[in-house]
Amino acid sequence: MTEPGKLTFEHYELPEPGQGAILAKVIRTNICGSELHIWKGKHPTKKSGVMGHEMVGRIERLGPGVETDSAGEPIGLGDRVVAAYFLTCRKCQFCQQGQFALCANAYAYWVKDAAEAPHFHGSFATHYYIHPDQYVYKVPDNVPDTAAASVNCALTQVYYGLVKGGLRYGETVVLQGAGGLGLNAAAVAKEFGATVIVLDAVASRLDKAKQFGADHVIDIRQVDTPAKRIEAIRDWTGGRFADLALELSGVPDAFSEGIHYIRPGGRYVSIGNVSPGATTLFDPGLLTRKAIQIIPIIRYEPWYLHKALQFLSANMEKYPFADMLDAHFCLEDIGEALDKSANREVTRASIIPGDVQDA
Repeated sequence: MTEPGKLTFEHYELPEPGQGAILAKVIRTNICGSELHIWKGKHPTKKSGVMGHEMVGRIERLGPGVETDSAGEPIGLGDRVVAAYFLTCRKCQFCQQGQFALCANAYAYWVKDAAEAPHFHGSFATHYYIHPDQYVYKVPDNVPDTAAASVNCALTQVYYGLVKGGLRYGETVVLQGAGGLGLNAAAVAKEFGATVIVLDAVASRLDKAKQFGADHVIDIRQVDTPAKRIEAIRDWTGGRFADLALELSGVPDAFSEGIHYIRPGGRYVSIGNVSPGATTLFDPGLLTRKAIQIIPIIRYEPWYLHKALQFLSANMEKYPFADMLDAHFCLEDIGEALDKSANREVTRASIIPGDVQDA
């Protein structure tokens, strides 16, 4: 991306991975909400560079010293892997406090311009360079590419969010948004033993949410006011309201509305709103009176990527993970894929790079 909304293709020789690094050939990469924020110029700092981070790849070159993945499983040429899209240096002030998701060097190579070596900084490319401080895991054999591509970051992000939100068996969780994050969250919450309520404005997404474990869905175009939605959640919970809610839509007003869904003493996890400066009216007195805990989540502890892979492998036959991607594009058509995703014409667009010709 040369600037928000504009793309160009550039060609570089494949780099030889250094000590502890991996060069992977991109099998499939998805368009995540993070890319859409950058594409629309809403990211506070990233205005150009190689986008893409949610992907599954096949090891093409191994750097010296790489014999296992981050869980100690042997890996070699040709193996499929997924990698955390950020670095975990384990040396900065945050890592030293055990706050690995906040690593000060997390984005040292994220969305860098292609001209800077090793060039392949993002997964919107034929290849992706995995640095030594990126956690990487081998994909289980029973997990197809279409499902593995969403593990980082959608599945892992919401898995981590539900754990940090303290979801317990028998609780009720509300999910604001039924895109890639919301669908994955529905399945994880259901397997945790929760009653799941999902809100969205797109009927096809809500239909999918039911396939991923949602017990109740709310079409916000039909249940068209906050008061009506609050009342619906009150009715479904027998007047108790939800124990936990996750904001996954990226809509600021969803945040101010979401605390009304939650019981006194409940928890509210904010994941979707990642653009500073987008504001909403908020009632802090209600927050205090209800003693609601607000839990903002940025990235995840990188070993949760392995937990998410194990979850996916164990539940492949139970939920239609392989069917979550509903639009497929070649790399040359990635601009169209980004635009359709931004306009919500598709739920989850996926790119299959192949061998790019002279674009």
